[in-house]
Amino acid sequence: MKKLQKLNRIYWIYGGVMGLLMIILQVVHYKTLVRELEMDVYGGLIGFLFLVFGIWLGTSIYRKKAPDKYDRNKLGLSKRELEVLELLAQGLSNQEIANKLFVSLNTAKTHISNIYSKLNVKRRTQAIQKARDLALIIHQKDDIE
Repeated sequence: MKKLQKLNRIYWIYGGVMGLLMIILQVVHYKTLVRELEMDVYGGLIGFLFLVFGIWLGTSIYRKKAPDKYDRNKLGLSKRELEVLELLAQGLSNQEIANKLFVSLNTAKTHISNIYSKLNVKRRTQAIQKARDLALIIHQKDDIE
């Protein structure tokens, strides 16, 4: 709902600015006829204003926000599930995860199933991506740097 309200607000702002620019264009056009000035100068200026406004609007809508420190307890992931999630992100198989944590294969699969349900995903890759987006695990590129 908030996203829809924000989008509506952006559309109203965009519409208002476009309306103002159209008024400015009409005033400039009138002054051009009265003073016999070149329209190319004003057209270029207004085109530049549209370009700058479009770039600003596009970056404000599609700006990717940096993930905040996410409270892991909001998802209800246990410490063990976070360990399993880290191992999933490292690319280990279910059997390798079970061996590394000294648990049975069925226990590892249960942890993975719980992670999927808490993150509301269906596949391993989705779980890893969502965990990275929520800053539950660190990108491997960040580990190197």
